Amino acid sequence: MKTFKKHKKNLREVNGKIYSYDTHVATIVRDTQFEDGHILQHGWWSVTTQRHINYVAGEYDLKVIKEYEQV
Repeated sequence: MKTFKKHKKNLREVNGKIYSYDTHVATIVRDTQFEDGHILQHGWWSVTTQRHINYVAGEYDLKVIKEYEQV
């Protein structure tokens, strides 16, 4: 389990899964057509949770792909 400098109480990563509070909201995907991988966001979330996802993406320098926008 990894916690981050910001949002220590409510944001964590466990085996590539991003948890905001106690909800699995995104997954880090490394083996894709994207050179360095991406973060796959699993749904449409509150402003705070979206801030958490974007923060993790910035920490790992990854692009956020929203699952619900994929066809």
